[in-house]
Amino acid sequence: MSRRAIIAAALAAAAFSPAAFAQDFAITNATVATGDGSAPIEHGTVVVRGGKVVAAGAGVAVPAGVQSIDGTGKWVTPGLFAAVTDLGLLDVEGVKDSNDSEADESPFNAALDVSPAVNPDSEHIAVSREGGVTRATVSPYNGHSIFAGQGAVIDLGADPDAVTKARAFQFVQLGEQGARLAGGSRVAAHVALRNALREAREVAASPNAARSPDALLTRADAAALAQVIDGRQPLYVGVERASDIRSVLALKSEFPKLDLVLVGATEGWLVAGDIAAAKVPVITMPLRDLPSAFEALAATQSNVGRMKKAGVKVAIGMFNTSNQPRYAPQEAGNLVALGKLPGAAGLTWGEAFAAITSVPAEISGLGGKNGGVRAGVLAPGAVGDVVIWDGDPLELSSAPLDVFIDGVKQPLENHQSRLRQRYRSLDRTYLPKAYDW
Repeated sequence: MSRRAIIAAALAAAAFSPAAFAQDFAITNATVATGDGSAPIEHGTVVVRGGKVVAAGAGVAVPAGVQSIDGTGKWVTPGLFAAVTDLGLLDVEGVKDSNDSEADESPFNAALDVSPAVNPDSEHIAVSREGGVTRATVSPYNGHSIFAGQGAVIDLGADPDAVTKARAFQFVQLGEQGARLAGGSRVAAHVALRNALREAREVAASPNAARSPDALLTRADAAALAQVIDGRQPLYVGVERASDIRSVLALKSEFPKLDLVLVGATEGWLVAGDIAAAKVPVITMPLRDLPSAFEALAATQSNVGRMKKAGVKVAIGMFNTSNQPRYAPQEAGNLVALGKLPGAAGLTWGEAFAAITSVPAEISGLGGKNGGVRAGVLAPGAVGDVVIWDGDPLELSSAPLDVFIDGVKQPLENHQSRLRQRYRSLDRTYLPKAYDW
């Protein structure tokens, strides 16, 4: 490509990048929830410039020349961060051709990478954006292996560049499902996991060396897991039972650089001290309170509150398919209500909101470490993901009025909102008589 063509391509890319459309604005006199676990601030101000938050809180002055939005009677928060979703991977779950969430006939497993398949024009993304979700992690499902593949971090902006970080984590399923995938027992699943990690370690040490004739992984799968072995890529582990969680934590004695994240952990409260001591974060569903399987006999709504009390970093997530991420505030709100019941363990308002904003962002690598992207919080230097709500976001009756991603105001129209408008003012003149009653 000629130098002129390269410059033209760079200019074109810059013109269509979200940063080119970022607005400088300030929202004043609103109730501001920063997402860091603290209580909401009355009569607060949030200032966004160049796609980044520059100030948030009480007594913040609006810089000269910056557009001011009156937030009286409204709430302003960071965008919601939805952890472990299938956003952008499917249109209709039951229609195989529209569903890229799993590949049960592929010869590859750990090497699978969801990034090229994420569709930023998906209606699921548009619906979630209307609900105040601005960022998410996208995870594949397991096909025929305990390894599902590599997930991505995305933003939900209405532009073509959805993927913020490709190959952000590897997902492995243990517990009852992992046992079924591995051949019928947890014993087989742990042998499969350890063998895969050892093969990955051998490939990492000698990438071009001939492999053993009894190697079970494809070279591509082993190469993908090499990033897991040395801690460059987090390993998300699907696990529920307390004893299974202990077995996962014990992996660090054999593979000390593993960067583990527990997904599920329904019985996490039983081993919360062990999880906290290992400094392993958890992504879970707070409303999973029924003993629906033998690995979840100790399920309780107090799971999150008890783990948090023990010092575990806990995010609310697992928003796959029908468990849509726009319902995250409802689940967080239930944990606030739970804290008011005698004998139950819930969260404060600030803790609950952090569990759907800053905490999942940190777990997903968007905590701003080493100068990286910081999301899920209204703090200087964080991305300009801002939601203006018509009331307390943890109340069912509240809804987003405006959503900004990287400082860009987002469209909130989608298939569902268009249907809502259509049936609000439906012309019934030509309906059959059967409807005339």
